[in-house]
Amino acid sequence: MRVAFLGATKGMGRALARVLAERGDRLFLLGRDVEDMERSAADLAARGEAPAGSAACDLARPETFEPALDAATAALGGLDAVVVTAGQFATQEELEQDVERARELLTVNFANTVAFCERARARLLAGGGGTLCVFSSVAGERGRKPVVLYGASKAGLSAYLEGLDHRFHAQGLRTVCVKPGFVKTGMTAGLKPPPFAGEPEQVARIVARAMDRGKPVVYAPGPWALVMLVIRSLPRFVMRRIGF
Repeated sequence: MRVAFLGATKGMGRALARVLAERGDRLFLLGRDVEDMERSAADLAARGEAPAGSAACDLARPETFEPALDAATAALGGLDAVVVTAGQFATQEELEQDVERARELLTVNFANTVAFCERARARLLAGGGGTLCVFSSVAGERGRKPVVLYGASKAGLSAYLEGLDHRFHAQGLRTVCVKPGFVKTGMTAGLKPPPFAGEPEQVARIVARAMDRGKPVVYAPGPWALVMLVIRSLPRFVMRRIGF
């Protein structure tokens, strides 16, 4: 596949980029840190297919979206898939104490990610279809005490991706909404891992298979699908009492 990849330099994104490169997919890296992308490009070249190039793309700066996708399309000769693993995270306590930080996270994780995906969606459909794979989170499954604001941003993103699937599936667009549970990355450093905590490499393998199959929703690691099934079924008075 010819893949424009936003967020391939850290955590789950880096692991997924490695899986795709090792199997021979052609990647074009998008990100906000040029040095990080250069290091990732060297790492990917050593493991498999070297990236076709890179371009600056920052979810906090919507003006970078169109030029970045232009560069990816030109370098790859078209797009078969666009992957978005980039995003922001902060604890509920941090966001409650910093209104501006909360506004930025909500904007980047929802409004700006949707704006980027709209541009990617249009390009994929113009080329006859393709796969739009975007990382959301189990935090968006239901309103919960520890992730009120972060969860709200991911709930909106998940709803958007479901709507895209309904609207454009018949035209050839395959949306893959990835809902990771707790995964041991730099983003979760310092937080106590719960049961079923996963590793980035484990998540990457699951997501690559989901992309190949066009699976619209994928939980990673797998047990989180059952965990969230239980959480969704709990009555509100129970959710008010528990800390999960």
